Amino acid sequence: MTGTTGNATHKTPGPSKTHGPSETPLRVGLVGYGLAGSVFHAPLIAATDGLVLDTIVTSNEERRAQARAEFPGVRFAASPQELWKRADGPDPLDLIVIASPNKTHVPIATAALEAGLPVVVDKPVAGTAADARGLAALAEERGLLLSVFQNRRWDNDFRTLARLLADGALGDVQRFESRFERWRPQPKGGWRESGDPQEIGGLLYDLGSHVVDQALTLFGPAALVYAESDVRRPGAAADDDTFIAITHVNGVRSHLYVSATTAQLGPRFRVLGRSAGYVKYGLDPQEADLRAGLRPAADRPWGEEPEELWGRIGSGESPLTGGGTPVRTLPGDYPAYYAAVTAALRRKGENPVTALQAAAALDVLEAARRSASEGVTVNLS
Repeated sequence: MTGTTGNATHKTPGPSKTHGPSETPLRVGLVGYGLAGSVFHAPLIAATDGLVLDTIVTSNEERRAQARAEFPGVRFAASPQELWKRADGPDPLDLIVIASPNKTHVPIATAALEAGLPVVVDKPVAGTAADARGLAALAEERGLLLSVFQNRRWDNDFRTLARLLADGALGDVQRFESRFERWRPQPKGGWRESGDPQEIGGLLYDLGSHVVDQALTLFGPAALVYAESDVRRPGAAADDDTFIAITHVNGVRSHLYVSATTAQLGPRFRVLGRSAGYVKYGLDPQEADLRAGLRPAADRPWGEEPEELWGRIGSGESPLTGGGTPVRTLPGDYPAYYAAVTAALRRKGENPVTALQAAAALDVLEAARRSASEGVTVNLS
């Protein structure tokens, strides 16, 4: 289903597609088995008809034991180079998924594409838009799929908002507010919170990759970017409280907040249109369910949330006092991403998230970093 808000065109991500048992499953090599690999990619790959999790690259024995317990029969490799050696062998892989630390995304994706292998890369695909466009050019030159794991396009609240916009329920949108906030007063350490620019850490490139991608998907390209970025927590080295303001080419203004220092959480979305507004609290449940060991399955609901968490639509009323009309939240559908990747590999569908789309988001993130550093508004148009 498509619709327009101003001059932007957006699509509501559809339900997962399945593939018939007559098709030989595509074999996947997963690079990395930390948070991204173990919580998101491995379970979703294993749950996708038409894919099989064949090999995991990790030299950590504890992580190997964890993976072996959940995915009996999975093979292991100590380095990505072992996968490239199989490219022309008797058991080549059909897809490489890169879920390793951010600074390794570009070199590993480059090596995989040069070995003739299609690639999925976790976000951010690169540290710069130029590097993302370089990967896109290489993939196009080799005729290979290169997709970016922007799973939060399949969040329950995002899917619901996209449907409301497609239906014209809010009228022309004037302001989009999106918050991805947490209360984590003590830094955890590790590369994600490192102040070393080479690590591509901090919330701007972590949670910011999600909220910026969602804003651009809904409302189109950015014309102006302003940002404030701070390191708030004692002992922290990377940004942990960041605000990004985007003026889109079509005139919509997006105000985006990402934070680890929010003691009282605001609404996940507040969207104000000429006819009505939509307010939604609470995060999509899929990450929490995956972390808890729950897995998508055909015989039970997935991505559902209780009625008390539904957002509300109305005008001149406060949802906190029961104003407005509840809007049933569509189920979240992370499995749809890998179903779409499978279809694209079989030439039965489009790449769900292209590297050029990811590069456009990186343009905004780079502009936000410059804006926060120099105290200026950056013009991208």
